[in-house]
Amino acid sequence: MLEILGYSFMQKALLTGVVIAIACSLLGVFLVLRRYSLIGDGLAHISFGGIALGLLFGVAPVLFALAFAALSAIAILKIKEKARIQGDTAIGIVSHAALGLGIFIISIARGFNVDMLSYLFGSILAISTLEVITSVLLAGAVVALIMIFYHDLTFVAFDEDSAKASGIDAGFLNTLLIVLTAVTIVSAMKVTGLLLASSLIVLPAASSLQVAKSFRKALFFSALIAIVSVVAGLALAYHFDFAASGTIVLLNFVFFCILFAVRSFLRR
Repeated sequence: MLEILGYSFMQKALLTGVVIAIACSLLGVFLVLRRYSLIGDGLAHISFGGIALGLLFGVAPVLFALAFAALSAIAILKIKEKARIQGDTAIGIVSHAALGLGIFIISIARGFNVDMLSYLFGSILAISTLEVITSVLLAGAVVALIMIFYHDLTFVAFDEDSAKASGIDAGFLNTLLIVLTAVTIVSAMKVTGLLLASSLIVLPAASSLQVAKSFRKALFFSALIAIVSVVAGLALAYHFDFAASGTIVLLNFVFFCILFAVRSFLRR
């Protein structure tokens, strides 16, 4: 690790990866409990369309993807409410439309296929200082808002009907949760790429819920698993020339398998 920390690009990768891991893992616990875990995949598809539009018009792709994903996230909620359809169907409608838009743009605009690959598969070891600052600020904002609305988000996550009866604005919190997910997916795309961005949301949360005895412990273990996976994944990627994004995700999956086995053993 001392050798790794001697390189500036690894310092940037570790800083960005750890901060984003914390944001993704904390948000993931709320989403998994609300059964919104697949929203991450949908918003990743949506962000793909935003990235393609940003590259087409020469605008900062990350900012374009952020605005596109946030507006689309709100559109998903509106479609769910107005069209009276299930949440997964609303996610599918918007995300597939955005994915189709991204593919259409790529087919008519030549010349940025290489750039698009870095967003699809991640390039954390080549992250720039500006991208580090942007990702850290976005992830920090997500963590801050989770802390501010922690009690209300927890109440809604476990019992939305009772939360509404208590005077909590569940509609606002649902909108906040899905917008924060959009922000998190965009900030994580340089770490794992859009194709795997939602894995940092789902896997640490699912792993922690296997063994955690309380909600606070679930949040703690989720963040710990995500941080260890990012740090160990970057170390392995550096020493063995592995793909950083794939290594991080596979380590998360290994943690899930281990904790699932431990839970099954303890039950027996």
